[in-house]
Amino acid sequence: MTEQDWLAERFEERRARLRALAFRMLGSLSEADDAVQEAWLRLGRSEAGEIENLDGWLTTVVARVCLNMLRARDAPRERPLDPHVPEPILPGAEGVDPELEAILADSVGLAMLVVLETLSPPERLVFVLHDMFGVTFDEIARIVGRSPGAARQLASRARRRVQGTPVPDADLARQRAVVDAFLAATRDGDFEALMAVLDPDVVRRADFGPVPAVASATEIRGAQAVAEQAIAGLRGRGPSVVIRPALVNGAIGRVVLDDGQPVAVMGFTVSEGRIAAIDILADPERLSELDPAFLDWPATGF
Repeated sequence: MTEQDWLAERFEERRARLRALAFRMLGSLSEADDAVQEAWLRLGRSEAGEIENLDGWLTTVVARVCLNMLRARDAPRERPLDPHVPEPILPGAEGVDPELEAILADSVGLAMLVVLETLSPPERLVFVLHDMFGVTFDEIARIVGRSPGAARQLASRARRRVQGTPVPDADLARQRAVVDAFLAATRDGDFEALMAVLDPDVVRRADFGPVPAVASATEIRGAQAVAEQAIAGLRGRGPSVVIRPALVNGAIGRVVLDDGQPVAVMGFTVSEGRIAAIDILADPERLSELDPAFLDWPATGF
């Protein structure tokens, strides 16, 4: 075995963890893959024999690449205050791609990823590295170019923003029952039944992309407002619209199609038996980039 072969083997052993870290940093599989590939290229150009801690070296490189990518996103969006729903992971009918299992393992939930999008790049990096991957503040300080104390302050600010984000119930069958009840009540226009399955502080966020939209429709808070919007949203739905069940980032979700084309991906966060968050990706451009394998799931009505 050549030194390059040995190095490639060691890197592949760590790829899944690095990809999971990059995805939580960036909220995009394609960008996460780019960050991991950049780490491999840098490893190939380095004096690998002088690297004492390969895990730490690779984590540092991937983190710095992700930080630079996050900072490059600073160009203002047309509606900068609107929610940004990260890239949904949608397995096909054959199940989850084994390469995605590390990303979905110990899933933090789509709602958490949406909240992470509101953090500054340094806050997100520190929170992900320390609170999700157990990297020490001394190590993080070297990555962000700040003192360990400053890194702790960044983590503290991030936690305050993240505090209260609902934790998804682990039981998928329980999630499915709650989502099915929500959709049935929506179909029937049963306001009381909707209120029964919605958390009082539920939030519904919709990402329409950089197109004109009614600002008040992008984020709705409170069970009554969400229930009213859900019922109103059915009005005018044509016969060409169907709903397909899907696992969205490892949780129960739905894909809405019109004439066979996806027009929305809905991720539900079911926490303590009630729907605590509904995150909707309805950006046509981003939807067109999704892997079409999920369309193999059978269609279903409300």
